[in-house]
Amino acid sequence: MSTTQRVIAVNRLLAGLPESDRRRFLGGCENVDLEFAEVLYQPGAPLGHVYFPTSSFISLIMPVDATASLEVGLVGNEGMFGSPLALGVDASPVRAVVQGGGVALRMSAAAFRRELARSPALHRVIDRYVFVHLCQLAQTAACTRFHLVEARLARWLLMTQDRAHSDSFHVTQEFLALMLGVRRVGVTKAAGSLLRRKLIDYRRGNVTVMDRRGLKAASCGCYKADCDSYDRILGSPGPNRVLPDRSAARTKRKSPVARAPATADATMVSPAT
Repeated sequence: MSTTQRVIAVNRLLAGLPESDRRRFLGGCENVDLEFAEVLYQPGAPLGHVYFPTSSFISLIMPVDATASLEVGLVGNEGMFGSPLALGVDASPVRAVVQGGGVALRMSAAAFRRELARSPALHRVIDRYVFVHLCQLAQTAACTRFHLVEARLARWLLMTQDRAHSDSFHVTQEFLALMLGVRRVGVTKAAGSLLRRKLIDYRRGNVTVMDRRGLKAASCGCYKADCDSYDRILGSPGPNRVLPDRSAARTKRKSPVARAPATADATMVSPAT
């Protein structure tokens, strides 16, 4: 992980703060380059920093035992990692792994606590985000228990596409099996179905979403529910609005390091159709 001093606000939680609060908050942040597969925290580890992804995204993984794990959340530039600090808890409940390399804003835990005490607007935004995150965790638990692997895979691919800011991204079947908590043969069958329906293309670990609308139709209702809860509680478009439907105009980016173009205007979001 490398650091630079130039800080650009492209995290959507911070973009919603009053300008004076946002400028002060950014003054206490540093830009860090997160590398693909980098482990930020293990369960129970002390939270020394909070992360607000801008062009990176982080997978939240709950180990079940020595051999099994399940992804319970995915954080991109719509959110943050380290929210337990806002509840007075200084330990990570999950393993945090960088799934999409790129930039994040990082602040020390002590500085974050000071900003929470100083800015009612920040405290309000973080409280609402914690609630949204709890809703999404509950949605994921229900989804894992009741929905078919193919629908869950479609949901996960949409979530990843939103946070990668690209139609193409890198993921192996082994990783998908780990994230979905199923055997690899189940992932192979589900991905094969999406491939035959021309919703995705999959070659040597590189996934390209070919038909976003079709993938939404193939997904369970949990994807829309997640986006709607973000929209309803935080009052801004949910993650599904981050990326426009590019079915007619494919992007050429295909890398495990998904980087969004830097911009000083964090509120520029293209609507999906």
